[in-house]
Amino acid sequence: MDVDSRTSMSRLVSLAVLTLTLAANPALADKRYGPGVTDTEIKIGQTMPYSGPASAYATVGKSEAAYFAKINAEGGINGRKINLISLDDGYSPPRTVEQTRRLVEHDEVLFLFSSLGTPTNAAVVKYLNAKKVPQLFVSSADGKFDDPERYPWTIGWIPTQQTETAAYARFILETHRNPRIAVLYQNDDFGKDYLKWFRAALGERASELIVAAASYETSDPTVDSQVVTLKASGADVFVNLSSAKFAAQAIRKVSDIGWRPLHILVGASRSVAAVLQPAGLEKSIGIVTSAYLKDPTDPTWKDDPGMKQWVAWMDKYYPEGDRADYGNVAGYAFAQTLVQVLRQCGDELTRENVMRQAANLRNFELPLLLPGIRINTSPSDYRPVKQTQLQRFNGTRWVLFGEIMGN
Repeated sequence: MDVDSRTSMSRLVSLAVLTLTLAANPALADKRYGPGVTDTEIKIGQTMPYSGPASAYATVGKSEAAYFAKINAEGGINGRKINLISLDDGYSPPRTVEQTRRLVEHDEVLFLFSSLGTPTNAAVVKYLNAKKVPQLFVSSADGKFDDPERYPWTIGWIPTQQTETAAYARFILETHRNPRIAVLYQNDDFGKDYLKWFRAALGERASELIVAAASYETSDPTVDSQVVTLKASGADVFVNLSSAKFAAQAIRKVSDIGWRPLHILVGASRSVAAVLQPAGLEKSIGIVTSAYLKDPTDPTWKDDPGMKQWVAWMDKYYPEGDRADYGNVAGYAFAQTLVQVLRQCGDELTRENVMRQAANLRNFELPLLLPGIRINTSPSDYRPVKQTQLQRFNGTRWVLFGEIMGN
């Protein structure tokens, strides 16, 4: 037998052995893995503001890690443990770029999960889509993360700024015939896009109704001077489009200078522990914001099975976390949604299938979503949660009112 014949025979034997192996173990034939996946691990990454001006939101990442610890303790996903690599970006877009490139190119994660912040996620959305790396359940309400035609590898989670600000505009116009509105906003994609959508929700009268607007930088020590200027406009409605640290400062200053407007607070700053307690609970009475998850400070949910499960999980896996912090409910819900996606993936843990399953959530119920709200996605619908409800702070807790709004 010549060399070529022996080589051909060797290949045929190898192919036969492989065929017999797969026949004996059909599960092996079905396994398809992307970067970061083995028979025992699913490696994923995220960036979080563990330091810097948005560090109040760091608990979201910590709670997600704690939920994955629970899943891993129970055996993982089809025997695979979730390995979350969570890096600090300090809420700095250049640092987000650096850390995201490290996660993709050095750590070789399967995908990015729940990275927090509008400007920070915006800084890496083009890079991740060019690399075809899923950017799952972005922790931002910005509509740019709900655009499957432009960014097919990016999907949001929470209701968009458009949905949220439409609820605020409707409430303001229903309760004030001719409102004089003052707006405080963060001078980055987070604040500017919220203001854009709020103007759109007010419609043709926006320029007439908004009598004053003031911005701040995340490097500013306080927003006291902006609040004083806004009060001087004579506004009777104050729309506070600020992240946690500055929202708390604004709440305190509004009260201290004796201004008594209808106070609308952006949903990102609804946390009792991270915002209202630092501002002063008495100073926060009457503030209106939006919600899509059950608030842990609301006794309405004391006997709710989902809330009881959350409390038991907090006690066991995140005992140092604050039960009054809405961020710990959000992180829990984000992580639960990801677990569902991974379960739907089965043994086809490729980047393509992860995106396919993230865009194929049908009437998925989470125990801590408000009653009537379910998660639905499709290849043309990249926003899992589309509804919200208003709530008002009474000095000790948020009280829901009105109907669920959104589509």
